Amino acid sequence: MIEVSAPGKLYIAGEYAVVEPGHPAIIVAIDQFITVTIEPAKKSGSIQSTQYSDLPVRWTRRNNELVLDIRDNPFHYILAAIHFTEKFAQEKGKKLAFFDLKVTSELDNSNGRKYGLGSSGAVTVATVKALNAFYELNLSQLELFKLATLAHLNVQGNGSCGDIAASCYGGWLAFSTFDHEWVLEKLANEQLTDLIASDWPNLKIEPLEVPEELRLLIGWTGSPASTSDLVDQVHQSREEKKTSYEYFLTDSKDCVDQMILGFKQKDVVLIQKMIRRNRALLNQLTSLSNVSIETAELKKLTDLAETYGGAAKSSGAGGGDCGIVIVDKRAGILPLMSAWEKAGITPLPLHVYHLTEEHYES
Repeated sequence: MIEVSAPGKLYIAGEYAVVEPGHPAIIVAIDQFITVTIEPAKKSGSIQSTQYSDLPVRWTRRNNELVLDIRDNPFHYILAAIHFTEKFAQEKGKKLAFFDLKVTSELDNSNGRKYGLGSSGAVTVATVKALNAFYELNLSQLELFKLATLAHLNVQGNGSCGDIAASCYGGWLAFSTFDHEWVLEKLANEQLTDLIASDWPNLKIEPLEVPEELRLLIGWTGSPASTSDLVDQVHQSREEKKTSYEYFLTDSKDCVDQMILGFKQKDVVLIQKMIRRNRALLNQLTSLSNVSIETAELKKLTDLAETYGGAAKSSGAGGGDCGIVIVDKRAGILPLMSAWEKAGITPLPLHVYHLTEEHYES
């Protein structure tokens, strides 16, 4: 049996602007995982997930394509990951086989509610990793990222795929997305293996070293949000207010570039300053798009953090889910944790996850 896992993620800065090629974000992988196990099967295979009541969905093959026995299914990301990885495997001369695949997730709470930690990206990456081992493809991290990205885009249709990068690389990352139109055009006209081997315009994935004094705190508002819906809403407004949106993109790039410099110079104060600036920029984006990014609960979370000396903002698309706080390790955090809990905000006991070579190859 093969068992692999992929971590969830949180956005630290650069949200919304990162969906535009060349505009950076800072993302972190966290130590909660989606795990995929895979083992050979004979005349049919199965897909099973604890996220969906543990009921296996039966499937078979028709003309070398995976076909489900039911029409409506909740496994779109898993199926897309299987489709693209098996297409890649076939182009590499591998013979397709049946398998039983099982997914377990730590990225939800006990009631199955999502924390906004990138479960769709993590399950896509973990599925590609499992099939990489199953078919002995020997994918590099970058190849794994590209295959998982194609699968994720096939389902979601928008987004930067920064969560895919976090699940593939681990740790703290500076990430800029690729030219999506270029990639999709190549996908329609080239061999998949050629597309995976080519350089993708504007793509940048850079690991960051974190200052020793920096501490990341995460709070959950208990209110889930849909990233793809929020991104769609902002995109609709960007056409109407093009000039304002261009100013937002320019300011966001400058802010995140300054924050990246703060990481490189081990300057926690500069990082905190840019966290606050990014929060202000996202609030400006709310004004121009009428999309509620910093909800009342997220405002409460961030304002309380600022009261206790932290630099805070919403994480990811906002609209609910998590907020993040950057504090100096020398500062006490118990008063903030207590204030959050009194306000109905759940401190999440999460840590940054750093990928090891051994974990990647497992």
